[in-house]
Amino acid sequence: MQGTARRVAITGLGVVAPCGQGKDAFWKGLLGPGITGKRATYLEDWDPLPFFDNPKDARRADRFEQFAAAAAAEAMGQAGDLGVDPARIGTIFATGVGGLMTMEEQIRILVEKGERRVSPFLVPMMMANAAGASISMRYGLRGPNETICTACAASTHSIGYAARQIAWGRCDAVVTGGSEAAGAPIAVAGFGNMTALSTTGASRPFDANRDGFVLGEGAAVLVLEEWGNAVRRGATILGEVLGSASNADAHHITAPSPGGVGAIACMELALADAGLTPADIRQINAHGTSTPLNDAAEAAAIDHVFGASGPAVVSTKGVTGHALGAAGALEAAALLLSMQHRLIPPTAGTTEMDPDFTIDLVTGAPRPWEPGPSMSNSFGFGGHNGSIVLAPPS
Repeated sequence: MQGTARRVAITGLGVVAPCGQGKDAFWKGLLGPGITGKRATYLEDWDPLPFFDNPKDARRADRFEQFAAAAAAEAMGQAGDLGVDPARIGTIFATGVGGLMTMEEQIRILVEKGERRVSPFLVPMMMANAAGASISMRYGLRGPNETICTACAASTHSIGYAARQIAWGRCDAVVTGGSEAAGAPIAVAGFGNMTALSTTGASRPFDANRDGFVLGEGAAVLVLEEWGNAVRRGATILGEVLGSASNADAHHITAPSPGGVGAIACMELALADAGLTPADIRQINAHGTSTPLNDAAEAAAIDHVFGASGPAVVSTKGVTGHALGAAGALEAAALLLSMQHRLIPPTAGTTEMDPDFTIDLVTGAPRPWEPGPSMSNSFGFGGHNGSIVLAPPS
C-alpha cells in the first residue's frame, strides 16, 4: 500500500481451531501431527458460553458466529482500548457459507415436524453476515460493517479490504478475519461426492499421494489500526499489512486456471501493492489444500513468480483442515505467530513431495528463520484469488 497511504498495524489476534483454542494453543497445534482418518475435523468439547452474556444468546447463535465471538474476544482483549471514535472503527468479516449447520437442522425439523416448529431465529442464525454483525454490536463498532463471501478466498479478501479502509483514511481501525462451521452432514456429503475430500482421511498438501482435503472449521480475528495511533497509545504491534490483491481466474467454477495463471497475477499484484520484489518475500503460507489440481496450479504459480531460489513454503492445512471462508484468516494468524516464534511450522502430513514441484516446502520439523515480509495465498471456488503481504513490526 504505497504512496501516501497510511500504514496499517496489527494489534490484536484471536484464534479458535480444531488444533487449538486460543492463539497459544493454536501455535502448539501447528507444530503437532497432521490429521489422519477424518473426512472433517471439528473443535471437540466446544463451549460457547464464556463468550456470550447468557446461555440463551449462545443458543441463538450458529456455531460459526460462536467461533467468531470467541476469536474476537481474544483479539479485542489483546488490542485493548483503541482510543478511536467507534464511528471510525469498521467490521469487515468473512465466511464461505454462514450458518449452514442451523439451516440443515431446521430443514430437518420442517420435514419431520412441520412449518410451525421451525425456529423464528433461523434467519438471523443462518445469514452470512451474522458473525460480523454480532461483533459490531458487541463492541459498539459503528463504522463500515460488511461481510465478504468469496468462498475459500473470503478471509484473505476481508483482511486486505479492511487494511485498505485504514490506508485510505476511511477508518482508523477495523476488526477483520473470518469464521466457518460448515461441517454439517450435507456439506460433507456434497464435498465428498464431488471428490474434493480425501478418501484416506489425511490432508497432505503438495504430497505425491495427496487425494483431497479434510474439511475444517474455526475462526481468526485480527484487529487492524492506523500505525501512528497504535504507536501513540503504546500498543504492542504484532505485524503490519503491507499490501494485498484480488483477482479472478474467469475459468471454471471449481478448477483453477491451468498453470496457475490467475494466482500468478494475484501474487504479482500483491507484491506491487506492497512495493516489494519477489526476492523480498521470506515465507509463503500457501493455500495448499491437498487437492491434485489446486496444489499443482499453486506450485507452478509460486515457481513462476519466485523462481528456483524462492522463499520457504508451508501449508498449515495438514493440521487445520480446510476451513473454507475462514482459511485465510487462520493462515494469516499462523504467519503472525510464525514471525513471533521465529519458526516456520512444517507442512504436516506431507512425507513425499510431488516430484513435479520445485518449491521449497517445509516438512518434517519446524524451520528457524529470520522473519521478514511474507505472503499468504487463498484461492476459492468460483475463481476467486487473494494474496496478502504481512511483515513483522519495524
